[in-house]
Amino acid sequence: MLAAILANTDFRGAGVSTVRASRKIERAGVNALRSLLEEHDHIVQEIDGGNDHGEDMIVNFTRAGKRTPYWIAIQVKSGKKYKRANGYAIPVEDHFDDWRQSRIPILGVVYDMKKRELFWVNLTEQLRSVGVSPGWVQVASASPLNSETVEDFYTEVATYAGDERMRIRAATEEEALAEAVRARQGLDPLTAPNPLYEGLADLALRYEERLKAIRRNLIRSLPLQIMIVLMLWAWPYQIRFVEGSSDMSGVLWVSNLYVFMLMMALTIFFEFRAGRFPIETGKWLWLIAANFLWLPVMDPDGDPGWWGTFWIWAGVLVPSFGEKLLLITFIGFAMDRRRKQREAGI
Repeated sequence: MLAAILANTDFRGAGVSTVRASRKIERAGVNALRSLLEEHDHIVQEIDGGNDHGEDMIVNFTRAGKRTPYWIAIQVKSGKKYKRANGYAIPVEDHFDDWRQSRIPILGVVYDMKKRELFWVNLTEQLRSVGVSPGWVQVASASPLNSETVEDFYTEVATYAGDERMRIRAATEEEALAEAVRARQGLDPLTAPNPLYEGLADLALRYEERLKAIRRNLIRSLPLQIMIVLMLWAWPYQIRFVEGSSDMSGVLWVSNLYVFMLMMALTIFFEFRAGRFPIETGKWLWLIAANFLWLPVMDPDGDPGWWGTFWIWAGVLVPSFGEKLLLITFIGFAMDRRRKQREAGI
């Protein structure tokens, strides 16, 4: 019954996906190479198409039935478009850096479907000898890969991997394969990236100059940051001290003092940005901060006597005269610089 239904069903236009015509050609080379390598006991792990970024399989060579520390990755090409007058060629495309920097050899294999023969080239070795991508890597007709040459193939590739110290050792096949994948991606255990921060690193590199400027400003604003933290911490103590020492509004008294201290801290910040170190301003800021921010901690309930009255009036007069002195001093400095620049014709 099912056979009859299928026989009379027209799938054309029914939304059924079609198989790419090129798939048969592509698989021909992969199947031929896999059969050859497995016939000689080498371990072949095909790479899923969704994870194929320039290689079709990872191979672990074996000797006398035992795994060796030599692993390779292979890019397989099949079809007429890779045939050349003097051999074959494999396109590099965007794999130039990947293939030349890989910590295991990347080989290229071309399958001639008409001759039913395989030919190979060491892509990593070829690309490490050039500075820019050549576009294509030649595969010589004099480099066949078959049952007669597979031992020479192993010897040459293993020797290259040994000379380049491209060896992988692991307790199990799964561990070795995992390390081969890491090596293929250039992931040295000492320098392997942490995926959690790779995106942030890319973002930081994109805005590196801007981030450097922000970092410099953060360092310059350190006195301002410290001052703000101390002010926030001391605020309730300040209010309590004022209310326990006089009938003055605690909020107004503290706000007046804080505005003056912030003006000094901002002055220091912009002096740092200008490349100057405001020694005198810094000394006065820390002297005032040391007295007015720590005083309420020593006398949290205030003092209605002469001691408390003295500091209450000091907290009124110091900001009043200090702000004026600060403005006169730095506006005067700016005027002197402008005069000198005008005289110098700058």
